[in-house]
Amino acid sequence: MNRKLIFLDIDGTLVAAMSQPSPLAAEAVQRARKQGHKVLLCTGRNMPIIGKEILEIGFDGVIASAGSHVEVEGEVLFDRILPEKTIQECLDIFHSQGMFCRIESPEGIYTDPQMETLLRQARPEETNSELIRMQKEIELGIPILPYAKYPKKGAYKICFTSTTPQAIDNSRKYLQDRFVFAVHPYREGGNCLNGEIIPKGTDKSSGMKLVCRHYGMGIQDTVAFGDSMNDYEMMSHAGVSVAMGNACREIKEMADVICRSVQEDGIYYEFQRMGLL
Repeated sequence: MNRKLIFLDIDGTLVAAMSQPSPLAAEAVQRARKQGHKVLLCTGRNMPIIGKEILEIGFDGVIASAGSHVEVEGEVLFDRILPEKTIQECLDIFHSQGMFCRIESPEGIYTDPQMETLLRQARPEETNSELIRMQKEIELGIPILPYAKYPKKGAYKICFTSTTPQAIDNSRKYLQDRFVFAVHPYREGGNCLNGEIIPKGTDKSSGMKLVCRHYGMGIQDTVAFGDSMNDYEMMSHAGVSVAMGNACREIKEMADVICRSVQEDGIYYEFQRMGLL
């Protein structure tokens, strides 16, 4: 097979709910790289919380913060931090609708104090890997800091939670000219909806295109694996898009291929089927 650029989401794709990478997932990445393919993480997580156990698998690069930070083989190709004025404007709009927020900056993650309470009470839809991950972070004691400690120097992105879809729709009216709203699946009648805002023009697909230019390869040479709505742009632009068996309905409907779930080592068996190993 011709050399490929392979982009892997983390949560719900490479690992399940803050779990350790499985031996087969790690083997798939390592064997594909030995065959000459380039394998990169492409995640909504910011760099501080990707996790040593994931990075130790060995990757050729990372697209982090849903495209706002891109590095390849130790070289930073792109790093965009939203100005603090924009962050505060977005927070004011979300808070005016009774929504709670999570700010992801180069320094760490900061949340409204009410957000943890809401997350503890949430009953996530099983395909909502982002909400499940945030709950697991609380369970595992991952250091998430209160908003009072946020340094206010700008941030990569804002995630939000809401108790009603109407609040999300209302906030969208003010921000949709500058941001794409990635709203994750939720149970009808559930008490916690969640999502994130991604700056238009700066997303996982824009990071993927930067990596293509870096290696002198075309977008047709890319393979993207994902499961949630913040993977939509990446997968819609990839040469081949692969939805995990546990992916949300919208991602499965637009993907070229649906593989086994993350719990069934879908990455390994799809790499094998595609001849990447």
